[in-house]
Amino acid sequence: MITEQLICNAQKCFSYDQYRNYIQQLVEQHSTSGKEKSEDSINHTILNDRRMRRLEKTVKVPEGIKKRLSQFNSHVTWLVIAESWCADGAQMLPVIHKIAELNDGINLKIVLRDDNETLMDEFLTNGARAIPKLIMIDNTTEEVIGTYGPRPSAVTKIVEEYKQVHEKITPEFKEELQRWYNKDKGQTIMEDLMRLLKR
Repeated sequence: MITEQLICNAQKCFSYDQYRNYIQQLVEQHSTSGKEKSEDSINHTILNDRRMRRLEKTVKVPEGIKKRLSQFNSHVTWLVIAESWCADGAQMLPVIHKIAELNDGINLKIVLRDDNETLMDEFLTNGARAIPKLIMIDNTTEEVIGTYGPRPSAVTKIVEEYKQVHEKITPEFKEELQRWYNKDKGQTIMEDLMRLLKR
């Protein structure tokens, strides 16, 4: 059984604020998280820092979501596996954070994928180490009771359909995905998280 204590003892867990500070330090150092310190990954880290800063200011949680969230009275940990260069992580984590901070029963922690390969390999997506991956742990039983990611439900469908036709994701398609995120404003992620909490 994988427990929060076991996971967090293995490698450092960040709070959301600690993770954001870490990314900002990477930007200042012209670096990136993860094993591959490529210029591409460094540039994505810089871009993702800007994305997250913008989302932290602009994403709004609708009153309907707030009301549904107030009815959740269990105690869980949302452990998110991420990396600073991950575009989907930059779009999703600020929204996940906004939801988690509205309910004291949700404890958000973040770990880095490449520092936690054994953990990552327990939560593969179609055989791949796809991130971000949210693992929901019941704080009483320490059991994993749900997972979410690496993309919002609607984006997962779009990507699957695109791959069926084009076999792989192109840079142009990645730009389309970012436009989708910008238009959606985190609403699909919020609905997905509400469904996760009902498990």
